[in-house]
Formats: sequence, C-alpha cells, structure tokens
Amino acid sequence: MEMTGGQVAELSGAEIVSRCLAEEQVEFLFGYPGGAVLPIYDELFKQDKVKHILVRHEQAGVHAADAYARATGKVGVALVTSGPGVTNAISGIATAHMDSVPMVVLTGQVPTKVIGEDAFQEVDTVGITRPCVKHNILVKRAQDIAPAIKRAFHIAATGRPGPVVVDIPKDITLETTNYFYPQSVSLRSYNLVTRGHSGQIRKAVELLLSAKRPMIYSGGGVIMGNASELLAQLVHALGYPCTNTLMGLGAFPATDPLFLGMLGMHGTYEANMAMQDCDVLLAIGARFDDRVIGNPDHFMSVKRKIIHVDVDPSSISKRVKVDIPIVGDVSEVLKSMLRHVAELSTASVKPEVDAWWKQISLWREKDCSKFDMSDTVIKPQSVVQTFYELTKNDDVFVTSDVGQHQMWAAQYYKFDRPRRWINSGGLGTMGVGLPYAMGCQFAYPDALVACITGEASIQPCIQELSPAQQYNLPIKVITLNNRYLGMVRQWQEFFHGNRHSESYMDALPDFVKLAESYGHVGMRIENPSDVEGALKEAIALKDRLVFMDFITDQTENVYPMIPGGKGLSEMILDDSSD
Repeated sequence: MEMTGGQVAELSGAEIVSRCLAEEQVEFLFGYPGGAVLPIYDELFKQDKVKHILVRHEQAGVHAADAYARATGKVGVALVTSGPGVTNAISGIATAHMDSVPMVVLTGQVPTKVIGEDAFQEVDTVGITRPCVKHNILVKRAQDIAPAIKRAFHIAATGRPGPVVVDIPKDITLETTNYFYPQSVSLRSYNLVTRGHSGQIRKAVELLLSAKRPMIYSGGGVIMGNASELLAQLVHALGYPCTNTLMGLGAFPATDPLFLGMLGMHGTYEANMAMQDCDVLLAIGARFDDRVIGNPDHFMSVKRKIIHVDVDPSSISKRVKVDIPIVGDVSEVLKSMLRHVAELSTASVKPEVDAWWKQISLWREKDCSKFDMSDTVIKPQSVVQTFYELTKNDDVFVTSDVGQHQMWAAQYYKFDRPRRWINSGGLGTMGVGLPYAMGCQFAYPDALVACITGEASIQPCIQELSPAQQYNLPIKVITLNNRYLGMVRQWQEFFHGNRHSESYMDALPDFVKLAESYGHVGMRIENPSDVEGALKEAIALKDRLVFMDFITDQTENVYPMIPGGKGLSEMILDDSSD
C-alpha cells in the first residue's frame, strides 16, 4: 500500500481516531459508549467538528448511519464498543452489506495482550463480521490507525460500496505515536474498472436498437452510482419501457409514462409480464435476485438476449447467464451508451416496438394496484395513497420497515427522485424504519421525513423515540396497525392453511401513550374519514415527532404476489383486479 500527504504530530490513538474523522469531514457519528471505546469518547468530548449522536441501541446506530449514507451518498459512520456492542451492530452491518451502502463502523476491542483470552466483553470482531462486510481491519499499532481509517473510507465508498469495520483495541487508543494522515491511498489488490469495455457497450447498444420487445430493468446500483439522471436520458432517448426494483425506486421517475412500476414478488402485472416476455433486456445496477425474477429456470425458459451492466463483476451471471456483460461504473457506462445511441439511432419508432407498447397497455388495463375502499375500516393502501397526494410536491424522505406496509409504501408512493425511498431490501431487517428516519432527518433537518411502518416492525427499535426527542427530530411515524405480523399472516393464509402460528400480536402497547411518554405527539385513527385530516395535522406540526397509529383492515393482502419458487408470469392477483 502506498500513501502520500498529511502532517506529522505526536498524538494518542484516540486523538488520531478523532482527527481522522475530521479529516474525512464526517458530519455525524452515530454511536453508543462502552469500556473499550471510552478513550475515543473522551477525545470526541474535546472537539466540535464531528457531532456524536447518542442512539439507544447499537443496531439503531448502524441503521441511522446507513440511512444517512443512502440519503446523502456520503459514507455513514458508527462507533460501538467491544463484545455486545459489536454483536448488536451486526444486523445493521449486514443490512448495509446486502444493499451496498458505504459505511465505516469503528469498533472497540479489548487490549491486545488479552485478545483470545475470553476477556470481558471480547468477541472476535474480524471473524464475526467477515461474511457481512466489504472489508475489515484489526489495528495492532497506534501508527496504523490513520492508514487503516483512510483505507476504510476509500474501500467503503469506491467500486461496489459497502460497510468496512475497523477494530481498535483499547490499549492502542491510549498509545502515542506520530500522527500522519494520508491524502491518498493505493491498494495493489483493489483495482477498479470504471469505464466499461467500449466494444461491449457498442455491441449492447446495437442489440438494444434491434429489439422488438425491449425492456430496461434498473436496481439500487443506479442510485448508489448517482446515475439516475443518465438512466432517464437513456430511457427517453430509446423510448423503451423501464422498471425499477424495490431498491431502485426513484432511479427513474414513477410518474413518467415510460415507467411500468416496480417489478418482482409484489411488482405490477405489466412490469412482470414485460420482464418475462421481452426479447432484449438491459439490466443496470441490478442483480436478478430471488425476489425480482422468482424462479430463474422459469425466467430463462423464455429466449431473450440479456445485457448486464454492474460495477461488481461477481454479480454478473451469478443467477442468470447473460449475453453481453459490461463491468463498469453505471454512470460511465450510461454516458457511453448515450453517445452510441445518438450515433446509431434512426430516431423513428419501429412498428414492432409500437406493437410491444400496445401489448403493455393491455397488461396495464388489469389495473393490478386497484383496491376496494371502505367507509367503515381504514384500508392501509389508502393511507399511503393519501399521504402521497398530500406531499407529492414536497421534498419528502420515506423510510419503511419490512412487511406488508413496506410493499404498500413502495406501490402507492410514487418516487420521482432518487435517495428518497430508504428501506432494507436484501436483508429485510425489521426495526430499521425509525433509525432510518433519524439518519435522514439529521442529513436534511428541514425536509419532511416519514416512517411508514407496522405495529410489529416499529417495536424492535422503538427505543429510538428517545434520541428523536433528545435531538428534536420532527419525524412523522405512520403505523399501519393490523394487529398481525401482516406478511407472515398473508403467507400463512395462502400456503399454511390459515394456521396463524405466532403471527397475532396479543399484547400490543397503547402507541399513543407510548409516544407521549417519550415526549412526542400520539394519534390513534380508526375511522377512514379521519385519515386525511390526521395526516394534514401531523404534517403541519413541523417541530414535533408525531406517532400516528392507523387501525387498518386486518384482512388486506399485498397484490400482485408471486409465491416463492414461482415465475414472473405466475402472479396471484386480487380478485377485484380481474
């Protein structure tokens, strides 16, 4: 490894950690103190460049750092102590890893001389985190702290982003050494391909222009690669249909007529059918995962040519064999594609593509997102729909947890901009919604931040109502309360003979009282006619966290739905949509 730049001074390891964070222009550090990191906390106390945010559980701290990264594009940073501090953080680290979020997690470790002796609050951090990080580093000398942190930030933010763990023993934070912060880093084993192969790109564009039934499929990689604008330009230049994954929502404007909606297990009928029946497929920053294409054998039973663009070569041809692989930074590849389209395109719409759009219109007529309204019970879809209508002209960040409410938020809130939809895709971590909302609100203090959650999903990190009060975060919590683990109940209804094993919430708290006990505003809404008024009132309370407990229809299911192991064209639709 080669490094250049910086200045030299005699400092303790803890001071070096603090200086490094300032060098990286870290705005917020989400953390929770403990014995192994007390020297670092002492140094944080003495400075004012990095603002430390005290969460109430390490998992929430990592989630908040993760959301900050998703919302801003910067590296999120968290600090936890050794042992249980690390193990509590694992869910947050694995969540960020699955969704390719740039993050640096600093972990305390027991003193070097007792590592391996089962010391108090000792775990093998490097060993435990290895499967769910992009990289991890155990620092063994004070002089190695600065290079390790520099390396961590570089690896986290470049290529396919991801979390990097830096494990720092307590005695190393007390040692003094010459401080020298490197200005650049070069890693021999870490060579990034950014441009993409020009011959492959040209071949891909020629294939796209010859398509009769084209489809553009984009995922979270477009957002993480800051390529949303370029994607929109390409889709419009070609005039082809586009779909987003759950993680890619907002990468292409949801209100655009060329957008077919989200695809996958709970995607639209038209997106899934077009994905299955296309003859040329362009996949950008997406990974053909099980929730997107369902059964790969079913998917590959239709003959089509696939172009796959991704910064990570290991994602290409991992689940489906592709015809034209392009490894590179999605923004660079899209720029190159646009140049070739301008050069090769005849600009007239081919009759075959016109016929393809007519077929898509027929699929759209299914109106798969239609649902029956009620005068007596609140429909969960209508809460999201109403919230969208009230806020569609504002700059809104919507976070969610995992379950039915997550799917309804994705289906009924139309995201026209990237980095506005913040949720756990790959890992599906319950409890992320509230800490995610905190991370967004810290990043954008004047924005409207809403957490669409369920009465079950809100509870794993509900203690974060405490820092939300401490730091005056005016988050709007929209709880779709159906008194069930809704998605579990839905699967039990469909596939397990309605045997609701452990899916009913018998001992729910009074959420209004709970919110009030933390110093927030609580509302309980039971009547459909009160939904709009309650949301308007909550939005108007610009300086308060409002916890809205919407008592919703227990029988509602998420449609369309592709059962596990089935293919894209084997959707279950709501009876009323047929």
